[in-house]
Amino acid sequence: MPMHPDLPNNSTCVVFRLGRLGDVVLSSGVLQRIAEERNIFFVYIVKKNFASVLQGLPFIKEIIALEDKDLTPVNFLRFCCNFASRHGLRPLLDLHDTPRSRLLSLLMRGPALRCRKAGLKRRLFLASGGRLFRQDLRAASVTQRYYAALNCTVPPAARLLPVVKLYEGELQDARARLDALFFPGARPLALHPYATHKLKALPVRNIREFASLLDRRGIPLLILGRGESVFTGRKGDLSNASSLRELCALLSLCRALICSDSGPMHLASAVGTPVVALFGPTTREWGFYPAGKHDMVLEKNMPCRPCSLHGENTCPYDGRCLTSISADEILEAAQRFP
Repeated sequence: MPMHPDLPNNSTCVVFRLGRLGDVVLSSGVLQRIAEERNIFFVYIVKKNFASVLQGLPFIKEIIALEDKDLTPVNFLRFCCNFASRHGLRPLLDLHDTPRSRLLSLLMRGPALRCRKAGLKRRLFLASGGRLFRQDLRAASVTQRYYAALNCTVPPAARLLPVVKLYEGELQDARARLDALFFPGARPLALHPYATHKLKALPVRNIREFASLLDRRGIPLLILGRGESVFTGRKGDLSNASSLRELCALLSLCRALICSDSGPMHLASAVGTPVVALFGPTTREWGFYPAGKHDMVLEKNMPCRPCSLHGENTCPYDGRCLTSISADEILEAAQRFP
């Protein structure tokens, strides 16, 4: 593969990707691939909320974790000046392409390599009801767009899967929690029903029916994530009861994860757990889909899809893109995993 002249082998590169969780997690597999090919290490600038998922990755030399107070205009300008004085000659891999990352690149003296976000094509695809640029958007996942910033031949999405490094103590603690909740050696199905935007959250009725189906078959169910639980008091409900790293450790011991289009979908991929993802208001054209060998996306073809970039809109059809995916369909998909 030809080497990008601005990113030489055996060097250190600065990465800028503040958030969201899914974006940060997805970048890890891209950086791992670059590190393996070129012996490059990274200094990663990220929001403090998401920094923990990068811990322990051998190709990340330093994590610069910024809090909200650091992102005010005055404080961020001060940060950029100080950072550029220490790292200014290093290449900048800009995976965010925002005014903040542009400001940092102006103050640094090294070259800037930017991810092509396909923002205009996404918006035109959305505005046209899915008629424009469908093939263009399907041609590249977010991880492939990240890698394309190097102007090199882009590998398949399955070769850029995210990674999270878990420590033995974290895995032992997760094992102990599952043993106490269920039985020794339990490998439950995991369910993450929550989402940042309500329209992407899994419908309450469907997930309750799904839980009932599992109960009748004696299959343990682990509920994970943060949100208003609809399973209060249920055995196996760990809603709002785990950190990001604890969530990763628990997911690594599960048979599969059932979730919406959300950050934990990528965390599961990062620890090698198969995913059954339910896509409703968003679609795989946005590039945020699970690309693992055993991963599956459940979705319904409807003329109103997609209706938003992130699921932030309201729905005049009561969210039928998700409610029409039955508990039986979810169970059938989840039962593929031994």
